[in-house]
Amino acid sequence: MRKHIVAGNWKMNNDLPQTEALITELKAQQLTSDAKVMIAPTFTNLWPAFEALRQTNIEVIAQNMHFADHGAYTGEVSARMLKSIGISTVILGHSERRAYFNESDDLLAKKVDAALENKMDVIFCFGEELEDRKSGNHEHIVENQIKNALFHLEASQFKNIVLAYEPVWAIGTGETASPEQAQEMHAFIRQTLFDAYGEDVANATSILYGGSVKPNNAKEIFSKPDVDGGLIGGAALNAEDFFAIINAF
Repeated sequence: MRKHIVAGNWKMNNDLPQTEALITELKAQQLTSDAKVMIAPTFTNLWPAFEALRQTNIEVIAQNMHFADHGAYTGEVSARMLKSIGISTVILGHSERRAYFNESDDLLAKKVDAALENKMDVIFCFGEELEDRKSGNHEHIVENQIKNALFHLEASQFKNIVLAYEPVWAIGTGETASPEQAQEMHAFIRQTLFDAYGEDVANATSILYGGSVKPNNAKEIFSKPDVDGGLIGGAALNAEDFFAIINAF
């Protein structure tokens, strides 16, 4: 059975006092769903967040990592470094990493390999831009992003992969993705997995939706059969909103 997962990506937000305050608020919330809960603070706050949440059911994860184990990569962080402070899950391929830092499918394939070699789990992000959606090219773009970065893996490795579909065109553009559009793309993604790896992998892989999930639309989005949770941005910075989304399951 696929896991329900709600992961909060804090992006470049919250200094240490703000992180500590938000974690205190998160610990005070009541979890009423069966969803696995994750938060991704900035690199500087991963260790204090991990320490503060060690005895809870909230997993602390990383927003990114380098493909090398060590070396002359100023400003970068490796999988081994993350593992050394208790972090065992990393987000890779986020639309902002692709857009602002020119991360390619080939680079992301190397990062995925490094994470798996270090026994980390991966939340792998992908999604189309507005022009891709308007031109009807969205399925082709998404299929290529998945295939180019992941389809060199063995079927057994997908037990450590969670997929996260981000319709970039529906984030901060004024455009809105409907729950039906989310389900349509999630079904396509699952079929793409089925075609390449078969029923077991397709049915066991969780696919998260990352298109501006909020408390007022989470229940309808999460009710769709191929949507297994959410990768949450802005709403994850508010403890009550974040748990309202989680408890929508």
